[in-house]
Amino acid sequence: MIKKIITYPNPILRKKAATVTEFGEELQTLIEDMTQTMFDAPGAGLAANQIGVSKRVCVINVSEKKDDEDRKALALINPVISEEDGAEIGEEGCLSVIGYTADVKRFTKIKVTAHNVAGKLVEFEAEDFFARVIQHETDHLEGKLFIDRISSLKRLLYKKKLKKILQEKEAETDSEQTSSQS
Repeated sequence: MIKKIITYPNPILRKKAATVTEFGEELQTLIEDMTQTMFDAPGAGLAANQIGVSKRVCVINVSEKKDDEDRKALALINPVISEEDGAEIGEEGCLSVIGYTADVKRFTKIKVTAHNVAGKLVEFEAEDFFARVIQHETDHLEGKLFIDRISSLKRLLYKKKLKKILQEKEAETDSEQTSSQS
């Protein structure tokens, strides 16, 4: 089921997610919902707290092409980045940070340890864009957003932009309510 994506400044995005200890049907349903939500958005990845669930779970789009009919997602439960190498600055956006992208410095190669859906521990290396997405999603699980990795001036400018976006949405909603009451 497609879920509503929580947006900044909702406080759940700043909360460190809880470690998953039970690997069962409930977790499987969460992962399916997250995957559908990510593909619908569309996004490169999605963390559970982005749909209001404070658990250390993220899904990564590993489809060959953006419009791939046979889309695939990788679910990572309790992911930990154990090794990091290289650095690269690249543009990032976020489904929870509306209307903004910025250049963010990330490692180019990482080693990841996580559980799969069955609870089995897996370890693998990721590079380039795949590594960037995993780093972005594991930041979410720590209560961090990509805007925390940009300068305070850029962050301030984004907050001003967001305030304007939210005011416009509120005015639009008020206008729609007034029209429906007439």
